[in-house]
Amino acid sequence: MIKEKDNQLGVSATNSQILKLAAPISLALLIPQLSFFTNTVFLGRLGERELGVNGITGVFYLILSMIGYGLSSGMQIQMARRAGAGDKKGLAQILTNGAMLSVLFSLGLMLLTLWFVPILFGYTLHDNNNFELSVSFVYIRVWGLPFLMLTQLLCSFFISIGRSRLLIWGSLVATLVNVLFDYTLIFGKWGMPALGFKGAAAASVIAEIFYCATMVGIFFKEKLYGDFPVFNFRSFDLSLSERTLAVSTPLIVQFMFSIGGWLVFFIFIEHLGAQSLAASQVLRNIFGIVGIGTWALATTCNTMVSNLIGQGRRRDVMKIIWKICRLSLMYAVVVCTLLLVFAHEFLSIYSNDMSLILFAIPSLRVIVVATLVMSLATVVFNGVVGTGNTLVNLSIEISCVGSYLVYCYFIIRVRHSPLYLCWGSEFVYWIALLIAAGLYLRSGRWKGKEI
Repeated sequence: MIKEKDNQLGVSATNSQILKLAAPISLALLIPQLSFFTNTVFLGRLGERELGVNGITGVFYLILSMIGYGLSSGMQIQMARRAGAGDKKGLAQILTNGAMLSVLFSLGLMLLTLWFVPILFGYTLHDNNNFELSVSFVYIRVWGLPFLMLTQLLCSFFISIGRSRLLIWGSLVATLVNVLFDYTLIFGKWGMPALGFKGAAAASVIAEIFYCATMVGIFFKEKLYGDFPVFNFRSFDLSLSERTLAVSTPLIVQFMFSIGGWLVFFIFIEHLGAQSLAASQVLRNIFGIVGIGTWALATTCNTMVSNLIGQGRRRDVMKIIWKICRLSLMYAVVVCTLLLVFAHEFLSIYSNDMSLILFAIPSLRVIVVATLVMSLATVVFNGVVGTGNTLVNLSIEISCVGSYLVYCYFIIRVRHSPLYLCWGSEFVYWIALLIAAGLYLRSGRWKGKEI
């Protein structure tokens, strides 16, 4: 059974509580980033084309995963609100019904993807070899989607009840499995077939299956079904699903716009040539690693805001958001300073092509500075998410991504500018997001929202 101290599901607005929740999330995010890092390094050894195409397919699958993340985030807001109110049965019902909803959602998304991918890449990619590699990769990768969405839901549950440290074990298992099968399936080691680029997709699917199995195993090993009676809710609750979708749908559309803008960016970059595409894939991977601490703090902000509102402590919401912002900025300054000082050494890990490394360094400097803005914007924006006003989140996201795409179209498609100016689009997006989300929180119109 859960220890008594873990039965207290309400959070406090202290720095120690913030770090206690954020630190395990950071580690849970870092571990799979090491897997992405290894994947990028392996594909970089296959060739510039494989490295570049991995950027396009990676962002496309990220859209699918963020659709699942939007669904689980909506449920996380609901579960955190129930946790703040001490309603364990209500929390368990959301979890059980959410698992059923996630499976149905993922199967529908799989069918849509298998039909849509050839059409999308056929219209957008100029190089036929890039098209064939992209479609073959996604056709394998998409089979991991049901397991991914169930894993996202379970992670949201653990974060909601303040046991984020449990996320570490699933991430560790998935990463070890992914690295192992990346190595054996990409290069044909230890008697395994040499699948090349397709091997990376197969390895990721296997890793997602292990990740899901590990999180389910942890739920039962910790005997969480004792305090959260999931077996009391065996039938699909349509009305609860409708309420969940009312919260989640704007988040899903929001994430689709956000990552979809990134997909458009990479498609535009593909038109600039193989070197620009390969460099951008490396830069995307670096952006993911640098942002780990910030995204963990943003997730913490989301959960703590919803929890505080559930406790009836709306007066503390702005205080907790600004506390987390300060911690996020401090983290970003330290990490970005190290990245600037050791830029050449860091890029050389991904590729031994000196021309590619020198080509990417100016863009890396742009990303580093943009990360400082992101460290504030993503926390403030997740504060808005935590209030449950997901339609507001959606409207903010649409306007910010719209500005981002206008910049990308003009700078990349019209001007064919240098790559570092293309990556300046990150400034446009994060500055717009910080201003819009900050103004909404300051207005106080989020108070009184019920979910």
